Amino acid sequence: MTVRLRGHHLLCLLGYRGMGYSDEFCVNMTSIYETLRTAPDTEIEIITGPDDICRAYPADKPGHCEGTVYDLDGKVLAQLGLAPGFRGSWRAVCSQVAGKVAPTDIALLCTTCPWEKYGVCREGVRLIASGKPLPAIKKK
Repeated sequence: MTVRLRGHHLLCLLGYRGMGYSDEFCVNMTSIYETLRTAPDTEIEIITGPDDICRAYPADKPGHCEGTVYDLDGKVLAQLGLAPGFRGSWRAVCSQVAGKVAPTDIALLCTTCPWEKYGVCREGVRLIASGKPLPAIKKK
């Protein structure tokens, strides 16, 4: 199984705590998050544009998976030293995050993200950097 992810979702997954745009979105995101959390050797592929998380973005919400998030994808990938086409384990991505992203970088990278204010992504980066596990998400 390969999970296809765009750049900024590499950080979003670290901060995911069950909040989302809709129930369907949360079911999908929780499934991906829990797969990666419990099986960190799962292969991921970094892609450009909508990914496995975007597939459950609600059609009735304003467009999000296209447009300005490409800039965010690019910023995150540059910070991590990764690029579209990368294939490796989720564990390898977390190692890159631990070595190249500080919790304070989230405020600089994710200035347009509506979830940034909750501090969950900073917390996720802090957990990864300290070698602690990400918390389990209870499925709805």
